[in-house]
Amino acid sequence: MTEQKKLVEPERVSCVVCFKEIPISEAKSVKATDYIMYYCGLDCYDKWIKQEEKSEKQENDQQKTQ
Repeated sequence: MTEQKKLVEPERVSCVVCFKEIPISEAKSVKATDYIMYYCGLDCYDKWIKQEEKSEKQENDQQKTQ
């Protein structure tokens, strides 16, 4: 009699930028102070950095006009 092996699905996480589900073993991560953000690759990480820079610039511009 042959034993059947149970296949275990790898733990998956969502990319912060595109929300694509990826295995945690393949995800790129950045540790923030209270949590870890996962990216499916460097392209999404670069998009996130640019979004953050744009957001910070807009906040600074708003503070200057007040």
